[in-house]
Amino acid sequence: MTTSPRIPVLHAGDRLTRTEFERRYLAMPGLKKAELLEGVVYMPSPVRLTFHAEPHGLLCGWLAVYAAGTPGVAHAIDATLRVDEDNEVQPDLMLRILGATGRSRVDADHHVVGAPELLVEVAASSVSYDMHQKLQVYRRAGVREYLVLRAEDAEVDWFELRDGRYEPISADRPGVLASRAFPGLCLDVPALLAGDDAALHAAVRAGLATDQHAAFAASLRR
Repeated sequence: MTTSPRIPVLHAGDRLTRTEFERRYLAMPGLKKAELLEGVVYMPSPVRLTFHAEPHGLLCGWLAVYAAGTPGVAHAIDATLRVDEDNEVQPDLMLRILGATGRSRVDADHHVVGAPELLVEVAASSVSYDMHQKLQVYRRAGVREYLVLRAEDAEVDWFELRDGRYEPISADRPGVLASRAFPGLCLDVPALLAGDDAALHAAVRAGLATDQHAAFAASLRR
């Protein structure tokens, strides 16, 4: 009688192909999150309430308000993104344009493939690789915008891809950042850092009422 070989346990620092990474990951159903960046396995620390779970929830609600007001876009939480053979990640949040004009698609395994227009990370223990390895992977993949909330530093970095480089998005007005990829998606940074859901949503609703958003929404219906 032969037995199937035991699948090795996934460890942080392992150097694997994406295929082998997925094989080991699927064999560990109790593992909540692991990522492959440039062929190296990363396994984040346990999630802390103040520095991850709460701001993650705030940003999820922020994107949900925008998506609800913009047919033709969709947001997702912790969805697997297959970037290439050396990179498979689970960004905290993503916002995608659907259909033929979007830069990503859902494959037969129900994973996202390609370059979603906006990726969002809440960085605490992961701040080093979120701001370095992940940033470079997303840049090369062509992700148009990348937003990082550095929770312990109480800082927000929002980058836009210009000529193959990530450049910071400047505030349109004090404390408010606005997406270029998604017209009308406005982020009230002080409200986010203060945990003020109502003010966060108010800024998005104001953006949804602009002519720029109306033109963008119309373009998605064509």
